[in-house]
Amino acid sequence: MNISRTAMALALGIAAASINAHAQTTQGGAQPAATSPAQPRDTASGGAQKNTAGKESQLQDQDQQFLEDATQGSYAEIEGSKLALEKTQNQDVKHFADMMIKDHTAMVQEVSKLATDKGMTPPDGPSVMQVTEVTAMKALTGGAFDAMYVNRIGVASHEATVKLFEQASEKAQDPDVKALAAKSLPKLREHLEMARALDKKQDNKSSK
Repeated sequence: MNISRTAMALALGIAAASINAHAQTTQGGAQPAATSPAQPRDTASGGAQKNTAGKESQLQDQDQQFLEDATQGSYAEIEGSKLALEKTQNQDVKHFADMMIKDHTAMVQEVSKLATDKGMTPPDGPSVMQVTEVTAMKALTGGAFDAMYVNRIGVASHEATVKLFEQASEKAQDPDVKALAAKSLPKLREHLEMARALDKKQDNKSSK
């Protein structure tokens, strides 16, 4: 489809940077995303993060980072999908966006509750990079918007999210974090397969 080159380049660059930030891990835990709104880490106490009440987190750095990334990712899905409902005329895209809002709202609630129970203050919105990506899509309309939404918010974001949750399901130190990641994977994989099918359907339409 004929997507604005400037908007596409901006969104692609942002998405790639976001995926790279998710993928970075160290033996001591995940590296914090550069634009993450997380609170400063208390290195004197082994990287524990404090919430607004001054309570120290019970989690290791990599588990904290996973919960932060998972929460922000779901908020980004919600914001991008709300925009899709405003802009698209495609019924398939509307159906997908409705499902993303419903499922990721539930995920935000579940992940945020676990983070709070573990002494963290969870993010209350997407990361700066994710906000910028959604903002870039506002300049697009019609089929160009649909293509960008499905490709970036649908396919690319879920590819990164599935990898993130797979890593946490295997390597998380906290058993509750590990269990949440494992439980969430089937739904996230379902989202990814739906997004890929929708992306392929759009490509077939544009090639005719």
